[in-house]
Amino acid sequence: MSISLYDITIPSYLQTLTAIRGVLKKGAGFCQEKGIDPQSLVETRLAEDMFPLRFQVVSVAHHSIGAIEGLKKGTFGPPGVEQPQDYKGLQDLLDRAEDALRAVTPAEVNELQGRDMAFQMRDFRIPFLAETFILSFSLPNFYFHAATTYDILRMKGVPLGKRDYLGQMRMKA
Repeated sequence: MSISLYDITIPSYLQTLTAIRGVLKKGAGFCQEKGIDPQSLVETRLAEDMFPLRFQVVSVAHHSIGAIEGLKKGTFGPPGVEQPQDYKGLQDLLDRAEDALRAVTPAEVNELQGRDMAFQMRDFRIPFLAETFILSFSLPNFYFHAATTYDILRMKGVPLGKRDYLGQMRMKA
């Protein structure tokens, strides 16, 4: 069985991104049930030297649809400063990312295979091919930020389990 660039990106991004959407939804429900302002979670960090929930969620979107957009441009950098600052805005960001991912066709992604790609941050540049960018940079970052989002909400008491993180698995039909 051969596997395409599309196969390793869009279905994987969608599985985890939709799971994290569900995690945020459970977080909102937990807050409503407990009388907690969900905004109080947005700046929560696992550790003092880590970025808050807000950055984790933004990074899930950025390392999914943002990575595909980066492949098309040939460069990818950190998320922009114009990002949602509230819980609802973070949920909306993931909704938009999912919609954008669902609109990407296999042909669009597969034609990017073998292209030069670079991570660029100011004067710092890391060269990749499209495939190595996805496999060694974008997907690991995507999963890290998704897991950290889950971990922050779990730490705050949201009743989450492994199934919440796994999302809809792609099983043999």
